[in-house]
Amino acid sequence: MAIPLERIGGRAFNHNAAEDAEAEYDRLRDLARREADRKKSCFDRAHEAYSQGDGAAAKSLSEEGKKHQRQQDAYNKQASEFIFRENNSPDRVPDDTIDLHGQFVEEAEDILEARIRDAQARGQSHLHVIVGKGNHSAGRVQKIKPRVESLCKEMGLDYATEENEGRLYVDLTGGRVSRPPPLSEHRPPAHGGYGGEDRPQGHSRPPQHHEQQHQHQQRPDRQEDEVEKAISKCLGCCVVM
Repeated sequence: MAIPLERIGGRAFNHNAAEDAEAEYDRLRDLARREADRKKSCFDRAHEAYSQGDGAAAKSLSEEGKKHQRQQDAYNKQASEFIFRENNSPDRVPDDTIDLHGQFVEEAEDILEARIRDAQARGQSHLHVIVGKGNHSAGRVQKIKPRVESLCKEMGLDYATEENEGRLYVDLTGGRVSRPPPLSEHRPPAHGGYGGEDRPQGHSRPPQHHEQQHQHQQRPDRQEDEVEKAISKCLGCCVVM
């Protein structure tokens, strides 16, 4: 499944990440971006070939573009799993908390839905969801919080914004949430990132680094999807192999 390249905020880590961890995350997302660029190039050339009446070349380029799409998805999946392990290690967040920093919106939604269902199966009563405050997003707009709220509604779960606006308290029992528990009742270890800014302190990278990266990937990706649909529709009707 192709994942629209939208990110949650500008910071991938919710703690003071080691430089090698940050570099690995960036490497994987950069590789995904390069595959996205190659995919776009293939689809653009496929569209041009088809417009010139070369259906065979258009189909070949379209198939090559799809290969780059699959590789792009694979790199993004690796990055998603890597950042999730980094941000959700037992020494950083308690068992009733999930940190979605660094995920694309659709990645975060899939991860959260799976976590909710698992927690419910184990009889867990609630879940604290770290979504970030959007301090480093374009326009300071939270991207993941609206999607989390929408998912909770779809699953029939009530929720409330916690004292830290970058977190949501989700009731997993189907009950109503009048207000989340006080902050002091569920504070994780001091280095877990809760209660402070939704970004690491003393970080050497410019604040907008990751935000700029995901915007660079996002814009052409939507265009590529439209091109691919158009070419696939045309080839399905007109190309004779």
